[in-house]
Amino acid sequence: MNRLASLAVLAFALGLAACSPENKAVPPPFALTETAMGRYCGMNVLEHPGPKGQVILDPVREAIWFSSARDTLAFTMLPEEPKTIAAIYVSDMGKAPTWEEPGAENWIDARKAFYVIESAAVGGMGVREAVPFSQRSAAESFQAEKGGRIVTFGEMPQDYILGAETASAGEQP
Repeated sequence: MNRLASLAVLAFALGLAACSPENKAVPPPFALTETAMGRYCGMNVLEHPGPKGQVILDPVREAIWFSSARDTLAFTMLPEEPKTIAAIYVSDMGKAPTWEEPGAENWIDARKAFYVIESAAVGGMGVREAVPFSQRSAAESFQAEKGGRIVTFGEMPQDYILGAETASAGEQP
């Protein structure tokens, strides 16, 4: 095989490898802006306290916004929602300026976060929140102050996320 033919075969093989599902790049998170409207509530996401979320679908590559981390996780569990998820991000509350202003760019991959659930924390939609952190130590500090327990994305109880529990006993941090 001559050199030109070898280069053509190599280029073709690299092109095929680039198209394989294993090599798809995970899209980065979008910055939270005043134009972000909540998927389920239809309200401006910035009007709600607590952690937020965004889901980026494939191939659309634009954020679907959520007023709470709990709503973000619910999107992934509901059978009627799209399953072509390219990325899921939630606010890293360990890096949030305050509960009322959780930050515009402090996102963590929802699948890698540590969540404090069953705590006294009430999210933006008035129900107990799944409070996300990038560091387990930050989740432990929050848990020591507000109660609850720490779980990962894979351990998240579906009934906690999809349940109709209200926040009557809860409080904002």
